[in-house]
Amino acid sequence: MQTVSVAIIGGGLSGLYAAYLLEKKGVDYVLLEARPTLGGRIVTVRPTDLNTAQITDKMNGFDLGPSWFWPEYQQQLARLIDELQLESFAQFEEGDMLVERSPNESAMRTHGYKSAPPSMRLKGGMATLIEALYQRLDATRILTNQKVHQLHNTGQYIEITSEYESGQVAVFQKQQWQAQHVLLALPPRLAEKSITFEPALPANITTQWRGTATWMAPHAKYLAVYDSPFWQEQGLSGSARSGQGPMVEIHDASVADGSGALFGFIGVPAAARQSVSAEVLKAHCRAQLVRLFGEQADSPKAEYLKDWAQEPFTATATDANSDGQHAAAPMSKALSGVWENSLTGIGSEWSEQFPGYIAGAIDAASIGVKNLPELIV
Repeated sequence: MQTVSVAIIGGGLSGLYAAYLLEKKGVDYVLLEARPTLGGRIVTVRPTDLNTAQITDKMNGFDLGPSWFWPEYQQQLARLIDELQLESFAQFEEGDMLVERSPNESAMRTHGYKSAPPSMRLKGGMATLIEALYQRLDATRILTNQKVHQLHNTGQYIEITSEYESGQVAVFQKQQWQAQHVLLALPPRLAEKSITFEPALPANITTQWRGTATWMAPHAKYLAVYDSPFWQEQGLSGSARSGQGPMVEIHDASVADGSGALFGFIGVPAAARQSVSAEVLKAHCRAQLVRLFGEQADSPKAEYLKDWAQEPFTATATDANSDGQHAAAPMSKALSGVWENSLTGIGSEWSEQFPGYIAGAIDAASIGVKNLPELIV
């Protein structure tokens, strides 16, 4: 059994940022991520099957998870982005927007609006933030394909049991660690559902975590990539709202070099989405873009569908049926008992300032590391 001071469960932004802070402090740690890849809900695609050189450049990424941040009031995140020397640009919002009210009416063109403060994106997509953090970490401490399913608090340390999936054939190997403190860098509801705590967590903690909706979990995003943002030539911003669907909200997702893209949030409930194939749903989304932006929209160079409700390391069945709103932050730790100084929630939903947002992951992780027991740090 391997021994560390701190174990981080989850390799999304909050987990990697916590690891980044711990390395700065010289604290011994391990990070365990259930997926084969890092990033959690941050997923960026970089199409390689296009005939335009700029698309294959690493700096041209399209986000299937979160896309935006607001440096004017998410200053801690903004400082980290500057520290990592990442480039950003403003979301394109110039021009008119389109509104579809019903199937019997053509889309109405109306004045667009601009976010204030402006919504910002990272060049290369949000995954550049994940990659920049990972490059600054000791890779031997970052372990993927590790599904943690039990935390046993002995009173002296926490025994962590995970299943490691190895090889192309699903062969699971049981692995164990022991740590003085565990940082939960995953959504509260997922932690409560997927991990067995021995002894059981206090009832108020369990109730709060189970009742905290996971941001993005019930949603699905469709993305279409084009050679150029042709809608901009029509004086359109790429933004649209629809009561007809399947997408209820659409935005420009073009990259800074001129490669065009549109993405939309699908308004069809998760259960209904699962009743049709991904290809059928893509076809309906593509047809909607044709209705709104013309025949050029029918020939994307690449298209993607990301249904977060079908991601077992993001969503639970309860999440899939939720309304998708940002939830208030639950308690991040027990106030008494054996778990009081040994377990802290640091996923984005635990941030009181920005629950569910990218900035929330940074906020919750920094607070969690700052408040570690003095014997550890």
